[in-house]
Amino acid sequence: MDIFDKLIHDFRSSSAWVELLILLVCLLLAYTVVRWWGRNLKERERVSPIWFGSKPLDGAMLPMLALFFTYVAELIAVQYMPVFWLRLAVSLLFSLTIIRFVARVLSASFPQSTTMRLMERVFSWVVWGVAVLHSLGLLPVVREELDSVSLTLGKSQVSLLNLVEGTLSAGLMMVVVLWIASLFEQHLINRWVSDLSMRKVGVNITRVVLITVGLLVSLSWVGVDLTTLSVMGGALGVGLGFGLQKIASNYISGFLVLIERALRIGDNVRVDGFEGRITDIRTRFTVIRASNGRESIVPNETLITQRVENLTQSDRQFSLSTTVVVGIDSDVSQVTSILLDAAKRQPRVLAKPAPSVQLVDFVEHGLQFTLSYYISDPQNGQGNLRSDVNLTVLQGLREAGVHLPMSRQVVQFVALDESATGHADKGLHVAESPRENP
Repeated sequence: MDIFDKLIHDFRSSSAWVELLILLVCLLLAYTVVRWWGRNLKERERVSPIWFGSKPLDGAMLPMLALFFTYVAELIAVQYMPVFWLRLAVSLLFSLTIIRFVARVLSASFPQSTTMRLMERVFSWVVWGVAVLHSLGLLPVVREELDSVSLTLGKSQVSLLNLVEGTLSAGLMMVVVLWIASLFEQHLINRWVSDLSMRKVGVNITRVVLITVGLLVSLSWVGVDLTTLSVMGGALGVGLGFGLQKIASNYISGFLVLIERALRIGDNVRVDGFEGRITDIRTRFTVIRASNGRESIVPNETLITQRVENLTQSDRQFSLSTTVVVGIDSDVSQVTSILLDAAKRQPRVLAKPAPSVQLVDFVEHGLQFTLSYYISDPQNGQGNLRSDVNLTVLQGLREAGVHLPMSRQVVQFVALDESATGHADKGLHVAESPRENP
């Protein structure tokens, strides 16, 4: 009751309108600075999405600057009058800054993880609860109650307060580590490493090292003896020996695939009869996307231990072909010119290596030609380009009067002998004629 009486007294004695006016000025000043700062950074192409986001209201910089200005205003105003709203605003802005920072880091690190979205909500409710308790003056009371509840873990007694504070500190440490890893990726790896596979290696190694260091530091803060981790290491080794071999093998195989660069992101491959383009190489599996939109999740161990066909050359050239059969009396040079012209008309077909035409076989009453050409963007579709080339070839052959052989069926009516049957009868005979020009 003393706490609530003090709150009511502070509320009644404070100059509410003056404080609200000061708070509004602080918010407008923070918004102006963030908007000006963010626009200048965008012009220099060095925008940090964690702090600024796509709009001033999306990033964590706005509540942080508003917190700074409001806290400075509170320190000045408390010298001249009792404050209530400014103190409350400082607690709320501090909580909003932490929530916005954590949410932006997790969204950037795990953009499609529903688990991280759930963790963001839980963390937000916890932080808002702490802010409310701090504003009401009940936080010390709650801390004492949590500290009085103890749990027995082995031979040691741990209070509930230590567990809550340790969990929050470890979580914040992991978020800071992920933020540092994202800065390292954005300002160093993306600028100096052009190959996507080597970028993936750098990002994975950076995250593993930083997360390990951050976890050790957070455990030491909580008071966990790091020598006890040797027991966990032994248990992990036993687990790898019994049931986690595949997970460890896929994890190591992912690094080998990225480091050896035999397969890279963007290559078109065929694995176990499935053909597609490698869109992502993760720590445990590789994502291969086919031209029809289907995706195959291939364990990284498969890429190391089994036969994989890489359909893409090192210069990212991809070969396509079209086969056509023309009449046996067709002009070979004319057909060759029509096929080459059909390929050269397509803007996606590469000029080097140039398209080529081969007379590959003499089929029944026809000549079989194969048109080969190269593209550098198979991710934009292969069937659509092959269809455009075939349509152009068909149009060119028809305009030139080149006939395509086709099979025909001839229906013959045969009259039977009247002396053999006693009356005239006709039989139906169907015979397939050989391929000929129409």
